[in-house]
Amino acid sequence: MATATKENRLGLAMYYRRERFDMVRADSFSLKKSLHDRVLTPAHERLIGVKLLDLETDHTLVAGSFHAAPLTASNSLRRHQINAAHAELLSMGDDFATLMVGDFNYPFFTQKLTERMNESGYDLSLSDRRTYTRGMVFRGHFDFATSRGLDIEKVETLPRGASDHLPILVLADYRESGDEPETVEEIQPA
Repeated sequence: MATATKENRLGLAMYYRRERFDMVRADSFSLKKSLHDRVLTPAHERLIGVKLLDLETDHTLVAGSFHAAPLTASNSLRRHQINAAHAELLSMGDDFATLMVGDFNYPFFTQKLTERMNESGYDLSLSDRRTYTRGMVFRGHFDFATSRGLDIEKVETLPRGASDHLPILVLADYRESGDEPETVEEIQPA
């Protein structure tokens, strides 16, 4: 285990294979709180990040495990948390490939979220099947992957475990330098 949340109920944790990676740094981050966090059981740490050296390819990877505010919050707050989480991961190394996976609690209007992620230089990848299926009202893709500097081959929904969400497996490869998509800042006129 690289790191885990210590001060909340979300139970985020990150693991890595020692034969494949060396851990350079691990940290947890607080993000803007929702009303739910202020009134009910708090969730102080909504992001954990790990900077890893890939011993097989000699690339550095920044990986994050993320949990957005619940559905009682607005999509606007969740977008703010996603952007803040990306900024925290970039602070661990902005020249490196970045992958953030987790519960985005964003089952509706994902097309608009995809557009916003692309504008900020990130790709948003949904899994092959829904990740939350309990109840009739709240079904859909809640768990995503955002990435920068990676080619996402597949995001597979795995069988249910102990969580109320189905886990996802992300298969990715490093994007060759020069294959980087242009970000908004790069294509805007001076």
